[in-house]
Amino acid sequence: MSSPLTIAFVQQACGAADPRANLDTSLQALGEAADRGAKLVLLPELHLGPYFCQTEDCAQFDKAEPIPGPTSETLGKVAAELGIVVVASLFERRAPGIYHNTAVVLEKDGTLAGKYRKMHIPDDPGYYEKFYFTPGDLGFIPIDTSVARLGVLVCWDQWYPEAARLMALAGAEVLLYPTAIGWNPDDSPEEQRRQLEAWQLVQRGHAVANGLPVITCNRIGYEPDPTGHTPGIRFWGNSFAAGPQGELLCQADAEEQRVLVVEIEPRRTEEVRRLWPFLRDRRIDAYGGLTRRFLD
Repeated sequence: MSSPLTIAFVQQACGAADPRANLDTSLQALGEAADRGAKLVLLPELHLGPYFCQTEDCAQFDKAEPIPGPTSETLGKVAAELGIVVVASLFERRAPGIYHNTAVVLEKDGTLAGKYRKMHIPDDPGYYEKFYFTPGDLGFIPIDTSVARLGVLVCWDQWYPEAARLMALAGAEVLLYPTAIGWNPDDSPEEQRRQLEAWQLVQRGHAVANGLPVITCNRIGYEPDPTGHTPGIRFWGNSFAAGPQGELLCQADAEEQRVLVVEIEPRRTEEVRRLWPFLRDRRIDAYGGLTRRFLD
């Protein structure tokens, strides 16, 4: 990436029961992003439908598809028509009984530039992802595209500094996080605020620690628990872009469906890393404990 790059990211509701309706919303947003000059567009996590991991239901596996497959091919055609690079999040069927939460990167000519399989898989009330997703096995490897080397990570990965660091050490020029995260509607306003601030703060910390811009794209809207056992999830939006010193470049609110557009300047990473040479001063000889679960 040798010149400024215009990136768009799409904050949208994904609660329609018909996957085509959600996809059409995404496709319309891709067109708007291209019209506004974007060369790279990021979509939210699992944007084809409601967040099905609120419950454990084997019927949901029918929603998975191979990669390449119907949705990646549709997105590839649109990417080629618009001349943009697209990052999208899909439910991948790899083999019978093996499914992944996978981000695909479609080049501006429509080809599949690469994919990233979500590495950190949560298993919490309302987020039963371990039931559905096999942990990723592609590692933290950036994906080279015509516009930049992309460090693509997915949602729960955004809490782990190790993931961001390894992407940075492998030469990622920007960190991208397609996301589906929200509040328990029963939580107090104070607790909701703490969660939102922690979510943003940790990712801005990744930007600072690695001297890289960070783009985080979340969904919005209330999605009920199909079983009625929990109050469901109100996805908190607040998609944002941060610069390499953690500075907020743009941010959405918790409700509005919109396309955000931001320009990032690769020279900023060089300038910031000269001022704050964190990568230079790492004590790689002393970090062996990081490979252990806990230092008893």
